[in-house]
Amino acid sequence: MRLIEMEIARQDWKGMLCGCGNTAEHLAGYLLQLAGRGPEERPIHVSFEGHVWSPAALWEPAPAVTSVALAGLADDVAPMARTWFLHLLHCMVAGEGTELPERCRSLATQGIWLLYEEVMSNRQPGAAGDAFEILTVIEPDRARLQWVRDIAAEWLPVCCRTGQCDDEFEGSDRM
Repeated sequence: MRLIEMEIARQDWKGMLCGCGNTAEHLAGYLLQLAGRGPEERPIHVSFEGHVWSPAALWEPAPAVTSVALAGLADDVAPMARTWFLHLLHCMVAGEGTELPERCRSLATQGIWLLYEEVMSNRQPGAAGDAFEILTVIEPDRARLQWVRDIAAEWLPVCCRTGQCDDEFEGSDRM
């Protein structure tokens, strides 16, 4: 069993209400598909919008999905699956409203070094910027974030190099 399977197995999917109105059991299969561990044995993109998040809110499975996304980043998954897990993680930490986004940010902070490693490795186009944008939400040490921004500037998107992606989070209670 690999990291992602372990993290999926430890969640109580049956006990969570999905955004689609059913139990969250089907999300375990979706996450396995995303990681390339489903029946097709290759990463398959699955949308979690309407199940875990919407532009307006997160739903009950969001913290569990956050934990699985972090496990996906720590596991040996295909580059495209890494990108999808980064996007999913970003949706979980950038949410507003209920206490769920704060719980997701707290969980994501536990994987902060995975995100820094993603930025510094620059192993796939766009992934460094995605990871950096997540860090702008969860990193309380703004000096360390600026230091990494300076080092990684040449492969970060303009919004990350200039701090524009920080603007929406500055002065909020997220740090």
